[in-house]
Amino acid sequence: MTATLDPARPAAPPAPRRRWHRMLVPLGLAVLVLVTTLVLHAVDQPDPTDRGFLSPAATGDDGGSRLAEALRAQGVPIRRETDTLAALRAAGPGPVTLFVPAPELVHPDTLAGLAVLPGGSRLVLVEPSRRVLTGLALPLEPTDRRWATRAVPPDADGAPCRLPEALRAGTAAVDHQRYAGPSRADRCYGGALHRIAWGAEVVVVGASDPFRNDRIDEWGNRALATGLLGGDRPLVWLDLPGPAPAPTGPSWSPTPDDRGTPLPRRTDGHADDRADPPRNWHNPLWDAFPPWFWAVLAQLAVAGLLLVLWRARRLGPPVPEPLPVTVRSAETVLGRARLYRRAGARDTAAATLRAAALDRLLPRLNLPPDTPPDEVAARVAAHTGADPERVAELLHGAAPEDDRELLELARDLDALTRTLAPHPTEGDPR
Repeated sequence: MTATLDPARPAAPPAPRRRWHRMLVPLGLAVLVLVTTLVLHAVDQPDPTDRGFLSPAATGDDGGSRLAEALRAQGVPIRRETDTLAALRAAGPGPVTLFVPAPELVHPDTLAGLAVLPGGSRLVLVEPSRRVLTGLALPLEPTDRRWATRAVPPDADGAPCRLPEALRAGTAAVDHQRYAGPSRADRCYGGALHRIAWGAEVVVVGASDPFRNDRIDEWGNRALATGLLGGDRPLVWLDLPGPAPAPTGPSWSPTPDDRGTPLPRRTDGHADDRADPPRNWHNPLWDAFPPWFWAVLAQLAVAGLLLVLWRARRLGPPVPEPLPVTVRSAETVLGRARLYRRAGARDTAAATLRAAALDRLLPRLNLPPDTPPDEVAARVAAHTGADPERVAELLHGAAPEDDRELLELARDLDALTRTLAPHPTEGDPR
């Protein structure tokens, strides 16, 4: 049988391959570097809510034990209090320095009592927020905040600094949170440190670095911290272990007690009651592992997400791609015929030949594919002048018994189709 083959078509130009990973991998690396930087920065920043943050008894990096030792070496008496009301009672009638390293932990109802201290006292606040400044009614407000603390001289912005402790300390790592205040306030380190007379002398410091164990020996941090908290006044160190509870009672107002010590007192005529301990839920799992463990875990999660996005199946319409090898139709037909011959599948080969012949004859006779075999044979015989029984035997007969009968069937079907439905590339014999 002579196979009917389509003419060889020129190979289409290869479509451009979309190498999404070439863009995704650099983007993923950039995101990974950004996330790593943010995580490391978050881990490096001290947490004021941590139990050991600037505590005189904590020896960790964020603790204040080295500052407490330096102050004791200068003869400064230190009294550590873990309750706001107890700290105010410890102030006594004389001048005192009240150090509040974590003002955010002070309950809003007791904030006003911090500013009502005996004459000659000093209140030192570390990075107070707008809420704390508003609760103390201080004429200060936060302005610029830096990514990391910077060491600057006292007159960093060109304005003269009139605070003796800052002038003696010189350059210090204070420039983290800046504040804006009235012109009568002493302004140093580019606005990161303010001293203002507001009842008691209030000093606002915009960074915790000068007081921390891991930063106290850098630049003039030690001199600045000991200068602000030292002197001839006793030091009351308010070391809150967590957010302070609200004082019991409907209302509180800062009034002095019988000894002249200003204390928040109830105004409903009842005695002072200590509030219940805070009922903040805390997961002990966070404290079971060091901070670097959570940072590594977050990085691994981000890396896994990027890997999933890179290797995931891309949804969208099918994209045509060029075949790696172009196989001619003649080679396909020859290879399939050899498979049939090796398997001895004469019936399958005959059925394939007859189906191909019918695919060419039926459209030529305007017959539907489900036309009965007898009608097809009669129509073909009428157009070719052949015997209807012979045509029916060719198109719908039994399978050949040997290769000779299969070859004769192929030749007869080829002649029949060429007579009635010649190939478009050949001339019509009629």
